[in-house]
Amino acid sequence: MTWSLIARDGAEIGLIVASKFFACGAVVPYVGAHTAVASQAFCNPLWGTEGRLRLEAENADTVLADLVARDDGRAIRQAHMTDAQGNFAAFTGDDCVDWAGHLIRDDHSVAGNMLTGPEVIAATSDAYQNASGAFADRLIAAMRAGETAGGDKRGRQAAGLTIHRGEDHPWLSLRADDHADPLSELDRLWQVAQERYVHFTLGMPTRAAFSGSPTRDHIDAAIAEADARRISEGRPSQSHAVDI
Repeated sequence: MTWSLIARDGAEIGLIVASKFFACGAVVPYVGAHTAVASQAFCNPLWGTEGRLRLEAENADTVLADLVARDDGRAIRQAHMTDAQGNFAAFTGDDCVDWAGHLIRDDHSVAGNMLTGPEVIAATSDAYQNASGAFADRLIAAMRAGETAGGDKRGRQAAGLTIHRGEDHPWLSLRADDHADPLSELDRLWQVAQERYVHFTLGMPTRAAFSGSPTRDHIDAAIAEADARRISEGRPSQSHAVDI
């Protein structure tokens, strides 16, 4: 099941996944401060947890080769990853369900199985390279292009998006676990995140600033500015939240 995209944009690392498989956003992505692993097909979470840590100091090809060699279930595994130096590596087991395969570019990798064909990962890669705008917008646009090209041959159910900005904790982590149009739902959630959440992250603690922001004045100002801009542009809120 599944296809996914790992990409780097400066200090940011993003991993986005979609599948006709419940909660793929929970079982596929393993992202760290400077590394990422997508473990898919018959997922082995240890490839993700161990790999994510080792990739901080080891080369992606070395880590992946070792994981493959140690796993007797390698024929039904698929994974791709990036190390702290920006190198990418990918593996598709011989018994992954067709169509299955992967590709690697300078700043991203795409891998998938149970797809309609190789055009899915090619379209995903091409769209990412040609997209503009915010990092999250480009990741979502890329996966939507892959879906338009055929996507998961069984249909649609779930999607997930994770972005790290040099910290062990994610800057953004969104999931649509059971939805008729999960990539559109991810896009809606990303629009909602831009109303308040991304401004809230301005005050979150980091390694360099353990306490984060001591005041919320700049956060409130950023939220108010974003709200005013959205209203002036005639864009309604995308949130489903209910006020009491």
